Amino acid sequence: MTRIAILASGSGSNAEKIMEFFKNSTKAKIALIASNKSDAFVLERAKKFGVPSLTFSKKELDSGILLEKLLTEKIDWVILAGFLLKIPAELIRAFPERMVNIHPALLPSYGGKGMYGHHVHEAVKAAGETQTGITIHLVNEHYDEGKIVFQAATPLVPEDTPETIAAKVHELEHRYFPEVIDSLL
Repeated sequence: MTRIAILASGSGSNAEKIMEFFKNSTKAKIALIASNKSDAFVLERAKKFGVPSLTFSKKELDSGILLEKLLTEKIDWVILAGFLLKIPAELIRAFPERMVNIHPALLPSYGGKGMYGHHVHEAVKAAGETQTGITIHLVNEHYDEGKIVFQAATPLVPEDTPETIAAKVHELEHRYFPEVIDSLL
């Protein structure tokens, strides 16, 4: 059975959808939820599903302590679901083409350092875009530049606000992210 770790920094709604999807899977198991924030709500979501969790500091991420934990737990795939820190090259190399991120826009537009969450939706609105969407991609050593494995778009109307754009994007994330992960395994 494939063992998956999810890294998340915040609420964890995508992590919850992934845990729901794989809850009774014979193919994969969510073996760990890890967060760089001790007050991240994703940790409560992990408890709800009985998934072990841990928190770590940026120093522990950069020094390889998180990598050691992932290897100890025999993790096969790492999923970034709203994880906001840059992944060290050593960790990426340990999971070649087995680390996946979701981005709340149609890359290559609106990607890169600082482009996450509401920052993306505000930029999309300010640019007057007629559509936005999600991108699921493999992780490499550069923000949001890994090989794209899936994109889905949603139309926008002039009346959309950053908040309504966020809601449309979340709908796509929740619908597609678990299925795309499943297809990659």
